[in-house]
Amino acid sequence: MTDFVDSFEDEDPFDSAGLRLTVDLTALTENWKEMARRSGRARAAAVVKADAYGTGIEDAGEALYLAGARDFFVATADEGVTLRPYAPDARIFVLSGIWPGTERKFFGYDLVPVISSEEQLAFWMAVLADYGDHPCALHIDTGFNRLGLSMDDAIALADDVSRPASFAPVLIMSHLTCGDDHSSEMNRQQLESFRQVSAAYEGIASSLAASAGVFLGSDYHFDLTRPGITLYGGEAVQGMKNPMRPVVTAEARIIQVRTVTAGQFVSYGRALQLTRDSRLAVVSAGYADGYLRSQSSGGVPLRQVVPQGGQGFLAGRKVPIAGRITMDLTIFDVTDIPENAVRAGDYVELFGKNVLVDDVARSAGTIGYEILTSIGLRHERRYLVEEE
Repeated sequence: MTDFVDSFEDEDPFDSAGLRLTVDLTALTENWKEMARRSGRARAAAVVKADAYGTGIEDAGEALYLAGARDFFVATADEGVTLRPYAPDARIFVLSGIWPGTERKFFGYDLVPVISSEEQLAFWMAVLADYGDHPCALHIDTGFNRLGLSMDDAIALADDVSRPASFAPVLIMSHLTCGDDHSSEMNRQQLESFRQVSAAYEGIASSLAASAGVFLGSDYHFDLTRPGITLYGGEAVQGMKNPMRPVVTAEARIIQVRTVTAGQFVSYGRALQLTRDSRLAVVSAGYADGYLRSQSSGGVPLRQVVPQGGQGFLAGRKVPIAGRITMDLTIFDVTDIPENAVRAGDYVELFGKNVLVDDVARSAGTIGYEILTSIGLRHERRYLVEEE
């Protein structure tokens, strides 16, 4: 048994994986540099929450750090702990803030909590009394009505002469609710509100713009921008051509190619009836892998609103999904591809350079963020870096 296993040690698991994910770290860092350029005088942070949007926080975080990023945003303290060895002297902000039981992570790994509520603020003051000085950030709600101190409370805090000297925010931040819609008047309203708060904290860095906000122009940049989805190649602004490079390619192996006659039905619920003799490729990806069921060509509510389902890419052309996507398998109609160009073992691109992640998202009735952050655990990963 040992000899049999050892004989396969030199094989690359990527070459035989049922699901493959290629992350182009060069494209990732070039996208960050582009967002840094567009940020003008402001520093550009890197948002690497949700496992760096599904790409892997360790590899993506290290690549961004080596490219020059020195400010990072994560969602949880555990994400910050994971990132710290790969961004040794960077400032890591934790967007969910600090809660009882997490104090040692913030002080031990030099993480910066983003304080978003009166409850967190009171707890943070108590922590400072026990642990000593430590930086924090303040999140102010300027109209999103999600997280954040109210403007009145934030301005009152800025003017509170009784606050302890150990309370020393290093960043004031807010978040745009309609940043992806440049025609929305809400952007200007939030900008004016944030200017009021920022003025109350004179001398402390301010941040309003995430990816979409960067494209709104210099008025929104302040001292620090927070690009996220754009780093990973996704669209940030409605109706604008995406200037970012694709970063992630997902592929699934064809398990079987089968011939089915006209009139027969395909997949669960007989959602698709074939109108011609067809060849179907069954691949090893399904909704358990983040390939959303709502992309199915039929049998799902979305098809009543958006007629066309999702597509893959194979042998130089796009191929449509046939029937419903299932937990572990998806069927593609490959009838229009020459028979000798498709065989079991080949790979279908689910999204990447030929099928853009945002096009996949539109066919699924969602956004590119969800497609990337839904990537499952069964993908064999490969990271690419261009040789200089």
